[in-house]
Amino acid sequence: MNGKIAIIGAGAVGSATAFALTIRGTAREIVLVDINEKKANAEALDIEHGSLFYPTNKIVGTDDYAAIEGSELVIITSGARQEPGQTRLELAGATIEIIKKIMPAALEHAPTAKYLIVSNPVDVVTYAAQEISGLNCSQLFGSGTLLDSSRLRTKISEVTGVNVRNVHAYIAGEHGDSEIVLWSSALLGGVPILEWKALPGYEQLTLELRESIRESVVNAAYKVIEGKGATNYAVALACDNIASAVLKNESRVMPVSSRVFDIPGLEGVCLSLPFVVNSKGVTNRVAAPLNTDELAGLRASADNLRATLKHVGF
Repeated sequence: MNGKIAIIGAGAVGSATAFALTIRGTAREIVLVDINEKKANAEALDIEHGSLFYPTNKIVGTDDYAAIEGSELVIITSGARQEPGQTRLELAGATIEIIKKIMPAALEHAPTAKYLIVSNPVDVVTYAAQEISGLNCSQLFGSGTLLDSSRLRTKISEVTGVNVRNVHAYIAGEHGDSEIVLWSSALLGGVPILEWKALPGYEQLTLELRESIRESVVNAAYKVIEGKGATNYAVALACDNIASAVLKNESRVMPVSSRVFDIPGLEGVCLSLPFVVNSKGVTNRVAAPLNTDELAGLRASADNLRATLKHVGF
């Protein structure tokens, strides 16, 4: 493995991802590709100028897809900017038009790379990218609800007084308003969260409080976007975690967006459930227990995604 990663899109998410990969030492070589060569080159130079302070690597910015040759992982962050009054469906269609241009150019130079879709709406774009490229769901997948799950664990940590590293819980389904929490498999320090007894000074995790936590996770991005216009730092760290799992063959369990073939009602879409991620890409789905409400929530997510896919011609 050569440790080379290409990032398509030098906007807020793409440049932050390049920075995260650099300072965490995940990649030995990073190629930042953007239609705006001047922007891509400037972002790469800005990071390179700090090379004294991070693990040795190489970073370049370009508009030439030939530079991605030999990449182990290609991260696609390019997408349409949502304009005032523009619907989510309209955003999906515009982003897919961009993906139609990116995929052939990228595959010409990096046909064996793993592909990580980050562009929103990520589940719809991931499915469309698979159809456009012909790549299987192991080789091409989406960042899914990994960031949402980090937001969830952070919130659970706040309300329980338990360190976030001892919180194990996943957001599943659509990366969007219909996402659900897999409470039935969530653990706090090894204790099932539904059996957790509140520590002194903290509230019991009642149904009402758990729903409040879910709502805060769903709305988390909106709060950030309202304040600064975009989310980029946390999603960049999520991308770094996925990249590390692929490049270092870590076989980590992550809620990434892929197709689910063994649960009735989830056919024909990409959505998030816990999967094993390693150098082969997305491999096995982890059979986390799902109760009746969780299954219903996942099927509702799938219905939403199918409706959007139909609207954009898939």
